[in-house]
Amino acid sequence: MPLTKKHKFFKNTAVVSIFTMISRVFGYIRDAAIFIFISNTNGALDAFFVAFRVPNFFRRIFGEGALSTAYIPILSDYKNNKNKNEIKNFIDSSITTLSIILLGISFIGVVTAPILIYIIAPGFINSEFGQSELSGNLLRITFPYMLFICLTAVVASILNTYENFSVPAVTPVILNIILILSVIYVSPYFNEPVYALAWGLLFGGLVQLTFQLYPLIRMGLFPKYKFNKKHPGIKKIKELMLPVIFGSSVTQINLIFDTIIASFLITGSISWLYMSDRFIELPLALFGISIATVLLPKLSEYHSKSDAESYNSTMNWGLKLSTIISLPSCIGLILLAEPILITLLQYREFSINDVHMTAMSLMAFALGLPGMIGAKILITNYYSRKDTKYPVKAALIAVVFNFILNIALVLYLINIDFKGVHVGLALATSISAYINFYYLFRNAFKTKILIIDKSVLNILLKSILASIIMTILILCFDLDVNSWVNLNFLERIKNLFIIVSSSAIIYLAILYVLKISPKNIK
Repeated sequence: MPLTKKHKFFKNTAVVSIFTMISRVFGYIRDAAIFIFISNTNGALDAFFVAFRVPNFFRRIFGEGALSTAYIPILSDYKNNKNKNEIKNFIDSSITTLSIILLGISFIGVVTAPILIYIIAPGFINSEFGQSELSGNLLRITFPYMLFICLTAVVASILNTYENFSVPAVTPVILNIILILSVIYVSPYFNEPVYALAWGLLFGGLVQLTFQLYPLIRMGLFPKYKFNKKHPGIKKIKELMLPVIFGSSVTQINLIFDTIIASFLITGSISWLYMSDRFIELPLALFGISIATVLLPKLSEYHSKSDAESYNSTMNWGLKLSTIISLPSCIGLILLAEPILITLLQYREFSINDVHMTAMSLMAFALGLPGMIGAKILITNYYSRKDTKYPVKAALIAVVFNFILNIALVLYLINIDFKGVHVGLALATSISAYINFYYLFRNAFKTKILIIDKSVLNILLKSILASIIMTILILCFDLDVNSWVNLNFLERIKNLFIIVSSSAIIYLAILYVLKISPKNIK
């Protein structure tokens, strides 16, 4: 990759990662506030996370999944080959059509909320805490969030295509701030505090969308009402969307299935899985999604221009950077799961038992982190080429394995009377992540749609060596749970900072000695 291009990609990735990091910090403050200030003894938090799962299901299918995937390559074609009037007409028509569809789905979701809860959390029906009714009420409030966040995702796709990565990356901070304020200052006014979370989520979604519309106004691309379902661009979106919708649906249905199983497990299982997943999302978003976000518009452009050299060098750059980052992140989360949770969450309503249970599923999720990040990078190779069919095939295979493993592992853990049965769900997710990565990589290699540079393997081996040395260093610290519990907040923060920073320094130092750093990856 030419020097200027390489630096530009690194800069854009750094921008997205920095803003994503800020967002995630606020996200952890939000989650800490939720678990510290809202009790889950009556299963109220489990009820909220179930209610949130439904609009999030549609958000990931339509917003982050199908729409973003289909939108960017087509908008990139319009940007490179059409005039501004044609681009504006496409944006107006597509967003109008999408808004009408999402409004219809939101209405149906609000009306059928109790039925949806019965489907995704049947274990709540006989709950002594009335979780089923509570989840249904919360879902009526949270479902329209899907409308706002899906439109936000599409607007973000437009901004990313025009290389505005900072605004979409910082937007989630707004939602997190609103939810933090809702938990701390609004929840005391409700008999059931989780209602403050539901209303905060809905309001936050609206504010996020409004915030992202301002850059479009400055660009002269603010969408106007123009219903034209026969627009050729919309037809192309539909063609690309259908396979992605199916693929995303398969994956998200598997998450729903996880929720169904978890609803039958002991109270707290859903919340433990939610929190451990949240900690996995940090490196996944910081690096996997950030790199993929920067890659997709450029890969689409290179493919449109038939620039194979730039295309392959860019993809290899993404794979190498993700390798350097994913391995230490995986090891760090496994070894430091309990110290991290004790430091950030073990206060007031979040007990030491919650720490143990969450830590077990966090470690299980962390095992699959390299596969998750690698798959995020590889999938851009297909989407940039407008190939949405093979990723669906790979996802379907992975989900079938996940489905089988969910049942097998949970039954096995129940049979051996293992305390944390929910860990089976997390472990199944990790294994299926590697299966998904394997099929994406194998097909790209066999069909030669991607030429993998030999230096990728070289960086992988050197990263493994550096990770082993980093592991030895971490194990030299005192990681005993009892020792951490007896520390105050500032002492916990100090100790965690020392461990994380020294580990990162030794890892990067070893890579530097081996002549590898993120900036000089070619």
